[in-house]
Amino acid sequence: MKEYYDARAPEYDDWYHGRGGFATRDRQGWDDELVALTRTIDQLPALRTLDVACGTGFLTRHLRGDVVALDQSARMLDQARRQAPRATLVQGDALALPFPNGAFGRVFTGHFYGHLEKPERERFLAEARRVAGEIVVVDASRQHSGIDEHMSQRTLDDGTTWEVYKRYFTGAGLAAELRGGEVLFEGTWFVVVRAPLEPGSRSQRGS
Repeated sequence: MKEYYDARAPEYDDWYHGRGGFATRDRQGWDDELVALTRTIDQLPALRTLDVACGTGFLTRHLRGDVVALDQSARMLDQARRQAPRATLVQGDALALPFPNGAFGRVFTGHFYGHLEKPERERFLAEARRVAGEIVVVDASRQHSGIDEHMSQRTLDDGTTWEVYKRYFTGAGLAAELRGGEVLFEGTWFVVVRAPLEPGSRSQRGS
């Protein structure tokens, strides 16, 4: 998956904007939901936030407060440097976060959690609990998929084909998986859940 997202970096935002290979897809209501999604992120209280797997910075730029954006891909970070210039960018592993305990008030992650199989999910959540007091997860809504998970075949502009593990969530299901979160947004395409993380130091929380 790491190699796939590194290769996809220059064209990743075509998915958000409906360009390139996504130009002819029927995504009814997508544009309105994207506005609602970014508004939901805009309205999060300002905290020292770690955006894990920030990708191109498309969502990172809507986070308020002191933001650190981490991704394993240098090519993704090149895109994020342009789109989210206020964020501090760090290249690193989402499953072994290079930060001390309690370094952040919040972990944020967009369209990453749903690509993790169970052992990786457990490692990621353990790391999130170690460094922050809460987590906000943005991911794909089950309303448009009709399935819980599958191996998705993806073709990039260069013609290469990749298989990527992908899950889809209801708001209630994701909240339960995160041990009692609050559904901030749920639509046909996107779902956003905020949940407390226990245990973990709170020494660095604050705006």
